[in-house]
Amino acid sequence: MTVLAVDIQEKRYPAVGRAGANLALKDLRFEVARGELVCVVGPSGCGKTTLLNIIAGLDRAFAGHLTQPPSAGGRPQIGYVFQNARLLPWRTVLENIELVMPPGEGRRQRILDLLAVTGLGDVAHVYPERLSVGMARRVALARAFAIDPHLLLLDEPFVSLDEPTAQRLRALLVEIWRRQPTTVLFVTHDLREAILLADRILVLSPPPARVAASIPVTLPRETRHADAALEALRQRLLREFGESFGSL
Repeated sequence: MTVLAVDIQEKRYPAVGRAGANLALKDLRFEVARGELVCVVGPSGCGKTTLLNIIAGLDRAFAGHLTQPPSAGGRPQIGYVFQNARLLPWRTVLENIELVMPPGEGRRQRILDLLAVTGLGDVAHVYPERLSVGMARRVALARAFAIDPHLLLLDEPFVSLDEPTAQRLRALLVEIWRRQPTTVLFVTHDLREAILLADRILVLSPPPARVAASIPVTLPRETRHADAALEALRQRLLREFGESFGSL
């Protein structure tokens, strides 16, 4: 079943001052199936974040349409993890997550369960200033899953982290995704990361961005961490789709 169908005919930013108008997206179309983990890659500045903002409903100034099935409340339930954690500094970890959840019995226990899964059970009552960057990113993941989203959007959530920390967070994302199945659209500039995570990779062209390639990742997940297997697939994709991948 299709959870998301995207048909963006055009997304244009108007001229501001001396900067001319910018055509960011053009004839960009794709679908995502229920439970699929899709990674979106493409050249820097090609409109990956713009695409996520349109899907999230944060940017409605575009020509085209999106199709998403409504949740039980009548609206699509979308979780969004940004490049930075965006935690309110005057609220504790637990309170930051409580903000996105409707009131109800069992809410606090659900949060504590998610914090335990993410290895943050001991910092529920800690303020964000006491957290490392990696811990703050884990809080952001827990917050996104706390609303039980039908669609989870992630915008380079592990960028700028050292590789061991990023690798632990990738494994954590997959673990939570398997415990709490949802549909995931994950933006990354890192083809290696995309291969590690994705069921399918969407490659965007240089702007105005369109879908240049849709590539299933058939490598079994249990073998993806083997450097030889991952690098062999990465090199094959670069050979077959080199022009689409640009500098990835």
